[in-house]
This record gives sequence, structure tokens and C-alpha cells, in this order.
Amino acid sequence: MLEPNFWDDKESSQKVIKSLSEVKDGVRKFRYAESLLEDAEASWELAVEADEEELAQEAAKLLDTCGKELENLDLELMLSGEYDNHDAIMTLHAGAGGLEAQDWVSILLRMYTRYAERHGYKVEMLDSLPADEGGYKSVTISIVGSNAYGYLRSEHGVHRLVRISPYDAAGRRQTSFASVEVMPQVEDDSEVEIRPEDIQMEATRSSGAGGQHINKTSSAVRLTHIPTGIVVFCQEERSQFSNRDRAMQMLRSKLLELKIQQQEAELAEIRGEQHEIGWGRQIRSYVFQPYRLVKDLRTGYEMGNVDAVMDGELDGFIASYLHGETRD
Repeated sequence: MLEPNFWDDKESSQKVIKSLSEVKDGVRKFRYAESLLEDAEASWELAVEADEEELAQEAAKLLDTCGKELENLDLELMLSGEYDNHDAIMTLHAGAGGLEAQDWVSILLRMYTRYAERHGYKVEMLDSLPADEGGYKSVTISIVGSNAYGYLRSEHGVHRLVRISPYDAAGRRQTSFASVEVMPQVEDDSEVEIRPEDIQMEATRSSGAGGQHINKTSSAVRLTHIPTGIVVFCQEERSQFSNRDRAMQMLRSKLLELKIQQQEAELAEIRGEQHEIGWGRQIRSYVFQPYRLVKDLRTGYEMGNVDAVMDGELDGFIASYLHGETRD
């Protein structure tokens, strides 16, 4: 950063600054854990000297907090993927189950929003297709924060809900599905090359709420990437240009995720692995009735406190997944 020409290349300088910030943040977290341990040791020594139960309890609390900080640092060290430090783009689609599945998407949206809030991440709506009777047919959000993609890529797959449906007058138990797609947010154009001639753009009228403007102007944008057939749609902004920029951002992320998927499939073939590397496999079950349990079908990790999970407490599931990756 002290080089005279450091600021000449804005993109390159921003990458260096971001890298420095990440290193400083890691050091800061380690120093904090170190100070907690020192305080715990000091409190324990005083407790022994003075035979004070209150000081012993204080030492135990400090040691517990230190342990949690070190666990979080250990988890961060597992994020060694090329794009793990990127922001994330998450798309949720309602599957089988009709209105019940559309409501399930809205529940998952709240769960991931609460997870993001717990970790100081910023959530922004990129696109949504509300259902006529409530919930969403699909919704796409951006989650911005340190290592957002590295943590949330563990959520990629099909999520199953079992509950007594509030929409069933007979009070029968229903099973519904929603798929969650997680992609790394592309930081610059150099990460994914898209040729202008490979893009087909259509401008359409937006649908849903928004007043007269949204219904009278062709502000919604649909982009088709001809070589892959990938289609993205954005209607959240009032301006066609803004919707096109967001749609391009989503398209780059989808293409990057496709690249990652192909790399994983090639590695699996080299290793001789037989398990499916698809996006569609079921990864987690959320059972509200007849018992209450959330279980990850890949790792076996489970939690009986369903309310806490639906309020964004996903750290245990994510940690279990990352530990499993490290063992593999």
C-alpha cells in the first residue's frame, strides 16, 4: 500500500484493502480471545486466593466466552474455498405443496434474514415473485458480509417441512418442499466473462404491487444467457437500467456457481466418488408435527429447539457441514 502507484489501479487496490481488512479482523478476534483467557486466569487465581465463589463463576463465564470465540475462529479457518470470502446471492423456490410450499419459502426467507442479522450481515431483496394467496413462489436476496458465501453455501439444496397445515380445515399433516440456491456474488467482471452477443434481453412490465408506475412501464428485465440457457429476471427497481444491472449481477453469480459445480463434479470423478453432486438433493428436514426436530440429512446434526432454528440459529448446522468437508 506504500507503493507510489498503489492507487492507480482502483480494482486492484480495493482487493488489497479488503484482504488487509480480513487479516486485521482475524487478528483482532484472536487478540480478543487471548484477552478473555488472560482475564479468566486472573479471576481464577483471585478466586483461589480469596476463596470467592463469585470470582470462580466469573472465571468460568470468561472461559466459556473464550471457547466460543475460538470455535468461531476455527470455523473461519475452514473457509478455504476460492470464493468463500465473497458475499452471497440466495434464491428460494417453492416446490411441491402449492400454497403450503409458498408459505414455506416465506418462513425460510425470515430464517435466513434473522441469521444474517445475528451475524451483522446486510440483506437486500434482488427479486421476488409473490404468490397470490401469500408467501412466495420464488425470492432472491443478496447477503453482504464477511465470508457470507463460505458459510451459507452449506444451505444449498432442498429443504423439507412437515407440519399441520394452517391452510387445511381438516387439520391434516402436510409435507412441502422448497429449494435453496446459494451463489457467490461476483465482485468484478474479470471473475466471469460474459460476451454481449451471448445475452438476450427482454423488457417486460412488472407484476405485483407497486402502483401505477410499475404496471405502465416496461421496467422489468429478463436476461437469457444463450450458451447455457440460464435465465434471470428482475423487477424490484423502478428503472429498467437498474433492473438490468441487478439481473447481470445475478447472471454472473449463476455462471460462477455453474463453474464451481463443474469443478466439483470433475474432482468427484477423479476421486471416484459415487454420491450425487446435484443441486436438487434433499439436505434438511424441519418437523413441526408430530414431534419437533430439525435434522440435517448429510451430517446427522439435529436440534430439538425448532423455534430457535427458525429464528436464524443455524451455526450448529453450518459448523457440522464444514467439519464434515474438512474430514472428507
